[in-house]
Amino acid sequence: MNRMNTSLLIEGLSIISHCKKETRDIWQAHFGAAAIGSWFFARNDQVDSGTRQRILAQTEQMVRSVSKNNDRFDEMEATSTIDRLQAESAILNALERTIDDLHWVGHNVIYSAASLSAIRELDGWGTEEQIAGLIDLIGSFEKTIPGRSWIGFSASEVKRFSVTPQDHFPTIRTPEALSNFVLEELASFPVIYRAEAHHDLIGHLLTFSHALNILHDLGYTSFFDRGLVPLLKLAKALRASRSIPSMEAAKLVSPVDRLPLQPATRSKYLPTDREFWDADYGKTNWDFGHVFKFAHSFYDHLERVQPQKALYIEAFRYIIAQ
Repeated sequence: MNRMNTSLLIEGLSIISHCKKETRDIWQAHFGAAAIGSWFFARNDQVDSGTRQRILAQTEQMVRSVSKNNDRFDEMEATSTIDRLQAESAILNALERTIDDLHWVGHNVIYSAASLSAIRELDGWGTEEQIAGLIDLIGSFEKTIPGRSWIGFSASEVKRFSVTPQDHFPTIRTPEALSNFVLEELASFPVIYRAEAHHDLIGHLLTFSHALNILHDLGYTSFFDRGLVPLLKLAKALRASRSIPSMEAAKLVSPVDRLPLQPATRSKYLPTDREFWDADYGKTNWDFGHVFKFAHSFYDHLERVQPQKALYIEAFRYIIAQ
């Protein structure tokens, strides 16, 4: 692992850690999670060396556009790094407060899992101040809404959801079973609409569930188990949008989406194709980092299932790069 690649993990952690302090909000951390996800995705066996270089080049461009401190790279040389187990424990203690419910379509779990995976890969990272920044961000999800854009429900209605036998969800005990479930859910939509309340929400079904799988991979199986209920609440809300018989009668609750919703555009190329990265995604702010994060999550799910149905890949073409 060379210095450039390692720096993406460190820069990603730094962006997540500085998020609340620099912006007083939770969203700039998106780019940090995307940088970490991109680093892991670039190691996928389906990605050839030329494609890998293009992925990492665009990731570095994204990181430079977000990082305000030009000296953050020097944090790699910090001598007061917290012990890895201590850092992981602190992050999990923060996540403990929100893991049992749906908060901002799972970003509390997504940020936590991205941070934990990078820290594990680096065998430790962060000063006390930097870890405190991660904890502050993750803790800030307490008492927040499930999300802001929904088809068929309001946020308060989603918040009151319960998962019952009548939902006919499968029993999920392993990452493989979770990956199979979310890929089947992805493939179940006859039409995917370009909207925060639809293609973006489906994308976050992939990333939220992937984050739970990461927690399981890292040995935190109780967090995997506890996170399934909020994940299934998100899936339950999305199932109501599988069929929209009439746009005129559709219930859309969103500050950004407008009726009539338009079908998403099919991506000719996939993120494992070199041609996919010919586009300059910086012009669209890398879809807020989703161009990397959705790719990482989808292909990680795909590697966990057999058979890898063509329907999964076809449906994903309507999620990526919208």
